[in-house]
Amino acid sequence: MDIVVANQYRDEIMNLDADIIKSVNGEYDAAEIGEMFKDFFFDRLIIDVTALKSYDDYNIYKRLIAYIDPDKIVFLLPEGSKLCTPSFLNQLIQMKIYNFTTNVSGVSYLLKKPNTYKEVEHIAKMAEKAPPTEPPAPKEIVELVEEKSAPQASVPVKSEPKKSSTIILGVRNVTASAGATTLIYMMLKELSLVYGQEKVLAIEIDKNDFPYFYDKRMISIKQDNLRATLDKYSNMKVILMDLNGCRESSFCKDIIYLIEPSTLKLNRLIQRNRIVFQSLVGKKVVLNQSILQNNDVFDFESEAGIKIFYNMPPLDERKRNSVIADLLSQLGLINSSVSDGSGKIFGLFRR
Repeated sequence: MDIVVANQYRDEIMNLDADIIKSVNGEYDAAEIGEMFKDFFFDRLIIDVTALKSYDDYNIYKRLIAYIDPDKIVFLLPEGSKLCTPSFLNQLIQMKIYNFTTNVSGVSYLLKKPNTYKEVEHIAKMAEKAPPTEPPAPKEIVELVEEKSAPQASVPVKSEPKKSSTIILGVRNVTASAGATTLIYMMLKELSLVYGQEKVLAIEIDKNDFPYFYDKRMISIKQDNLRATLDKYSNMKVILMDLNGCRESSFCKDIIYLIEPSTLKLNRLIQRNRIVFQSLVGKKVVLNQSILQNNDVFDFESEAGIKIFYNMPPLDERKRNSVIADLLSQLGLINSSVSDGSGKIFGLFRR
């Protein structure tokens, strides 16, 4: 049973495969967090350090561990920040804070297999040799969990692409395998009919699903190449971005969050994260591959405490589907008033 304190990386942390019993969001003093949870029973406290006021001051961490055992805390650090230097990390290590990483995959791994001093000793040794003014540590310095046999995790790209008129729509699965890849493919085909084939593009990051569609407008890239790729294709009208391999999403104009509302998928989601729907309040949530009727959707909204942006039925991706045009219209990407023949807008449900 884990607790989350989040701020800038709230959305990403809420998708963790963890048994989260409580979550708070915002900025807090170390003492506030300590008083809040010192009497709680929990396994791990996951802290997005941007939720700590003055988080680049190592004294803040000293104050925090006066309340909570450092072995029970996992810190998510901003990539490329002052915190990701050997000297700063060594300050944490001297306080016996060993569990820190720059990505959510790393957090997930540390929950299962926490670090000991042995895993971070090399950072302390680097700090001894570091010059007075040092650049941020290489990504492998803080991605310690990958060095202990975990799969290579994605590293977010913080730099912004050059400004352009390109509309970037992000798509992220909330339930596992909610259909982001196929939905992007269908949206891409519909957008191509409006803007032209040479003006739309789909990108997936650190994945390899797009090649199976045999469409040159769907490309797979590494996270490190994200900025260069967005700059290269800044002449596009619309870029559809599969965010499931990417933590960073600030480059997106809009994001839709996909939920497949089957009993199996929903129960698995809630078992993994009991308060996941809190992170979706105010977001554009799309029920994908859904057989729910309007009254079922209203019940779902009431139980989950969120509004559903669109209710998308199962579709044949080999055919042109007017419901895709309606979704794109609701997103403001095309001007469409497609009818299902009965005089009603074809979208089964939208808010």
